[in-house]
Amino acid sequence: MLRYFSDNHLIKFSEEQPANWEDAIRMSGEIMKEKGLITDQYVKDVIRDVHEYGPYIVIVPGVAMPHSSAESEGVLGTGIGLTIMPQEVSFEEGNPEKSAKLFFMLAAKDQDAHITNIAKLSDLLMQENMVEELLDIKTMSDYTAVMTKHGM
Repeated sequence: MLRYFSDNHLIKFSEEQPANWEDAIRMSGEIMKEKGLITDQYVKDVIRDVHEYGPYIVIVPGVAMPHSSAESEGVLGTGIGLTIMPQEVSFEEGNPEKSAKLFFMLAAKDQDAHITNIAKLSDLLMQENMVEELLDIKTMSDYTAVMTKHGM
């Protein structure tokens, strides 16, 4: 899965710290828009969903998985983009459990692909020390070292 991001040029190291979680979601959508996988409408749908349902996209401390439904008009293709922020972004003031630095933006044209992508990403993140190692990445060479270490 780590190789997927590098091989498909779907990894971005943000030099700018987002002002808030909405900006972080917008920034994490940029790489997906560049690849023609989503439109601004999808990003708006994700932000709307977080406003409506709360910070459900923060799946573990440090990791957010922004996504909306496969029915969103803003989904043009299936894929996952990874944006690494300089520092964690809070989704819920005073709750470090609801902060994220790693943003895995998911988009899928159908429900099965969406579930498959979530499962693959979950498998990756459940590997021993993976989240901690990804949180420490600052450059592409750091990323490559983690990818090599895990044989990905």
